[in-house]
Amino acid sequence: MRLRYVIPVLVALAACRVSADEPKGFNPADYPSEVQKALHYANEECESQGGGAVSFAPDTVRKIDLTGDGRDDYIVDFRDTRCEGHEVAYCGTGGCFIDILVRLPDGGMRRVFDGYVRNYEIKAMPMKRGAIRTIRFELHGGYCGGHGSPSCFKEKGITATPFAFKMP
Repeated sequence: MRLRYVIPVLVALAACRVSADEPKGFNPADYPSEVQKALHYANEECESQGGGAVSFAPDTVRKIDLTGDGRDDYIVDFRDTRCEGHEVAYCGTGGCFIDILVRLPDGGMRRVFDGYVRNYEIKAMPMKRGAIRTIRFELHGGYCGGHGSPSCFKEKGITATPFAFKMP
């Protein structure tokens, strides 16, 4: 007779556990206004290509100290962002669009990079305060004087100085 009461309780507990483990939805309002402006690009681009609603992946924005100053910097990666009716709005043969925004000493933010990358890897940070992080970018082969394939790899230490990659 007791088992009849225990089983429904266990089922209810299991259901609560599953819903607690579900990933949190993406909310642009959780980020500073400068990051929200970068995210707004997705809406503009989708609309310009005749698409509908935009949906962001939970990991669209990555918060990390890149400049070694102890402040949060941001990488906005549109790789898994979806534009209803136009699935390739943010990616092409050169990769997917990303923005890198760094926090300035006065509290403002500056966009230091925006462009298409096939992939990126943040290198391990040196073990001293004030050390900047280096990002290894995988780019379209044209950035190394080649063609689309194979990819071109370039590394850049991230500071508050804007940068871009140029094709030769």
